[in-house]
Amino acid sequence: MVILKKHGKEFGNIALAAHNRGYKVNYFQDLKKLEIGDEIYYSYKNIKRKYIVNSKAIIRDTDLQVLENTKDNILTLITCLENEPQYRRCIQALEV
Repeated sequence: MVILKKHGKEFGNIALAAHNRGYKVNYFQDLKKLEIGDEIYYSYKNIKRKYIVNSKAIIRDTDLQVLENTKDNILTLITCLENEPQYRRCIQALEV
């Protein structure tokens, strides 16, 4: 289970990116531990949503498709892939 309290939008594809190492604050340091079926809670203003991880992928840093808006409420989390600067770790989760 991951709990996120970030500024963002309320509907569609909510995409967040953060560091996973090398800084004082590494919000996504444990992102690689998420598995399909894990729960993620997202809080924004007075909204609290529950998501279930349904996709884990390694994408190129130029792959912007994961940022496109969707009809469904999904959460997209992106961070660097260790020692692979041209790639990103991408986790997507669907609201339940």
